[in-house]
Amino acid sequence: MWTWLALISASLLSAGGNEDGWREYVDWEQGEEPFSFTYGGMPSGEILKRCRRSERNSPLDKVRTQHLISYADAKTGLEIRWEGVEYEGLRTIEWTLFFKNAGSDDTPILQDIQALDFRLARSSQDEFVLRTTRGDCCSPESFAPVVQELGPGKTVRFAPSGGRPTNQAFPYFNLRAGSQGVILAVGWPGQWAASFERDAEQSIRVKAGQELTRFTLHPGEEVRTPLIVLQFVEEGDWVDAQNAWRRWMIQYNVPNPGGKGLPLPMFNACSSHQFAEMTKANEANQKEFLDSYLAKGLELDYWWMDAGWYVGAEENNWPWTGTWEVDRRPHRFPNGLGAISDYAHGKGVKIIVWFEPERVAKGTWLAAEHPEWILGGREGGLLNLGNKDAWNWLVDHVDQIITDEGIDLYRQDFNMDPLEHWRGNDEEDRGGITENKHIMGYLAYWDELLRRHPGMLIDSCASGGRRNDLETLRRAVPLLRSDYLFEPVGQQGHTYGLSFWMPFYGTAYCPSNTVGWGWGTGETSYDPYTRRSNMCPANTACFDFRVAVDDDLIQKLYKEWLRVAPNFSGDYYPLTEHSLKKDAWIAWQFHRPKQGMGFVQAFRRDKSEDPQGRFKLRGLVPEATYEIQNVDETEKMERAGQELMGEGLEISIETAPGAATVVIERVP
Repeated sequence: MWTWLALISASLLSAGGNEDGWREYVDWEQGEEPFSFTYGGMPSGEILKRCRRSERNSPLDKVRTQHLISYADAKTGLEIRWEGVEYEGLRTIEWTLFFKNAGSDDTPILQDIQALDFRLARSSQDEFVLRTTRGDCCSPESFAPVVQELGPGKTVRFAPSGGRPTNQAFPYFNLRAGSQGVILAVGWPGQWAASFERDAEQSIRVKAGQELTRFTLHPGEEVRTPLIVLQFVEEGDWVDAQNAWRRWMIQYNVPNPGGKGLPLPMFNACSSHQFAEMTKANEANQKEFLDSYLAKGLELDYWWMDAGWYVGAEENNWPWTGTWEVDRRPHRFPNGLGAISDYAHGKGVKIIVWFEPERVAKGTWLAAEHPEWILGGREGGLLNLGNKDAWNWLVDHVDQIITDEGIDLYRQDFNMDPLEHWRGNDEEDRGGITENKHIMGYLAYWDELLRRHPGMLIDSCASGGRRNDLETLRRAVPLLRSDYLFEPVGQQGHTYGLSFWMPFYGTAYCPSNTVGWGWGTGETSYDPYTRRSNMCPANTACFDFRVAVDDDLIQKLYKEWLRVAPNFSGDYYPLTEHSLKKDAWIAWQFHRPKQGMGFVQAFRRDKSEDPQGRFKLRGLVPEATYEIQNVDETEKMERAGQELMGEGLEISIETAPGAATVVIERVP
């Protein structure tokens, strides 16, 4: 009989693990499932005993095997489907549960569904240590590492704020005890919750799922749980575990449009800061600004047209969403956005266009014409993606805009907390249903857009980085990791914390000293410290070249970024502790071991009195020789990998604040 333990063991053994050792570590009893729920007042263990069980396994490719286990309760008509994928040799398994009422009557109450519910037993005397990061909070503290030791009797719980999955909390965890550990991800673009409950002995119980589930299912109705991913780690330290996760993310999760991969680095530009998003923009100034970048020798991947291109935005400001029609008045876009797209395409530049379909303002077309689709009615609120009619209209309408206007990258924002709308519209004995149906509709909406537009990219946004769960990241890339922009120290902290989990992300940079969006300040300062603090796999420039700029400096830093940015796809190593203090240094290393290439970034904050730092590098070949170059200097030097990892790399930064970029390449 195939068991959950056998499934995990198969993954571990294929990578050289020891079955007996992992039987001790993964504390599963024979036949015990790593999920739980209550049904009609009975625990799932009792319910599943009376269900008819079937299973089917099928290879997807040389690495992945799909497992399907079904349970059928003849008494009530409830069907449970466990869909899992095992990654051979990678000690990784993922799954999602589906619950369907195949009967003719409403089911008993189904509640407290935990997509993950299992125990881990440590085999060493080292205590459990849990690592995660903060979610986005539009501040320097966004994505700051969180580390907790879980001693006997300690319980910690995590959940986002307001229903957006990476708002304040982050659904990615590294749980470790000594040399053994597991990476855990909860893929749910809504209100999830995860808890870690340490007992008095050697074990810890881990639970995760949609935060609220207490409902009956109507005949024919189906719901799902969050996606759960477990990636077991037995070698190296916790940073090595994070790099195994990064490699898995790149290979199996980051979108791969057209099978060609993402452009890395990705360079975009916009005029949002000059024209109040797009509310004051028009066809002429969009073409003018696009041309200004190309005239400077800056090769754009995408021209970005953000909020405010639609009817009513100029008069009511950009949050007036719900009338999704291009403003075709003569002074705005008389030829539609397609005229700008055609112009850009003729110059080899693709187009990004912003949408926010779920938030509906009072007085817009959706609120007035279809209040039955809105959780909030005529007063505006949340477009209910669990409503079939609303979903069908949205798919067809946005599909038509994408086609007619020549849009290459669909950017979806989400500037509201949906939780009160979901829970406020749940009927009696239907707690969590509105959210569940909305989440399924949201994911299906993106899947359908991608089906209709093969090779198209989607950009995930939710007031910055508040919707970057794994299900979202499998369909989209976050081109704006947070709405906290530009300010150097905060940007350094964002790169430090986010790079453990997400190998591709972006931010904007602007020639301004302002904090936050910096609307229309007229300041034109642009310095290496600020630019290097904002370097990401994807960057969006916000220049106004009608004002004089330092062309030489822009070109120098642009070429520096082009040189080092491909290494963002490599392994990531923090070289200092995370800190936002003004008197600190912070540094990190990205390295591609197969290519023998990487770089180090180091930052000396403005109150630091120490002009030198020494950093022990990682991931190098000890016996290999590496060429080292500070990009601000012409001199190159050679060092042995063993020396760089032992004695370390010394970096001098004479001014405060200051930044250094050091390129490291293996000598053939």
